[in-house]
Amino acid sequence: VQRFRNGFTELPAAALIGNIYDDDPTAGLVFAEQCGWLMAAELRSVGVDFSFAPVLDLGSAASPIIDDRAFHKDPHCVARIARAYVKGMHSAGMAAVGKHFPGHGTVLADSHVELPVDDRSYYDISNSDLTTFRLLAPIVEGMMPAHIVYPAVDNEPAGYSSVWMKSILREELDFKGVIFSDDLNMVGASKVGGVPERALLAIEAGCDVILLCNDRAGTEQLLSSFSSQVEPITQVRLMRMHGKGGDRDMEDLIGDEKWVAASADISRVQHMRVLDLGDDVLG
Repeated sequence: VQRFRNGFTELPAAALIGNIYDDDPTAGLVFAEQCGWLMAAELRSVGVDFSFAPVLDLGSAASPIIDDRAFHKDPHCVARIARAYVKGMHSAGMAAVGKHFPGHGTVLADSHVELPVDDRSYYDISNSDLTTFRLLAPIVEGMMPAHIVYPAVDNEPAGYSSVWMKSILREELDFKGVIFSDDLNMVGASKVGGVPERALLAIEAGCDVILLCNDRAGTEQLLSSFSSQVEPITQVRLMRMHGKGGDRDMEDLIGDEKWVAASADISRVQHMRVLDLGDDVLG
């Protein structure tokens, strides 16, 4: 999902990076780092501190909502590619946020429009989807939980579950960064009442920051319902989200040799993808 489009480089889908990795792992990791750097450098040039990237979910035909947003179906491959992508982001001065903890890649339902349920055991989740989050927890500055219920672990969606966010993410995975809620305006988050109730549950479960999108009335409710005070530990965590550098504007950036090379490589890959799709249609 790319929100900034006009005047920004069109980024390849994560799955395309994974395809390159399958053909040539070294080239795939170099390309992943280039994509992470270019995305972050362009956003930093207009003053954006961080992006909710990368997606750490596993690719699976079972999850059309994740689909080509996932790098790969293998958790260790996802971790290697994501690590390179984050390295690129960091080199551009941008913090990284992994999502959707503990994994959205194996459910059919879309949490934007309903509440998905993943019936797998904790053992199965831990040895597949959770592997990527475990490997990336030391290097990303933020994590975002999924609006999914994993009843074998807890009856609350992960974003409202202290089991997932405190016992597993904070304690078992030893994650020290910021936990952002996913959008509380999604249907998957709406099972517990109004916006203030959702925000309170998310905070009590372990979220540091609440995300509420495209809902002015709900935002006003939140602002009037909660204190503006921020816990000291949250303030410390949030300091890591501030962008570094960013003293160059877009015009200056696109004259940089590194940007020119990365942009050319991305354009070439996008062009080859169009040709491949054309061959598929013609075939």
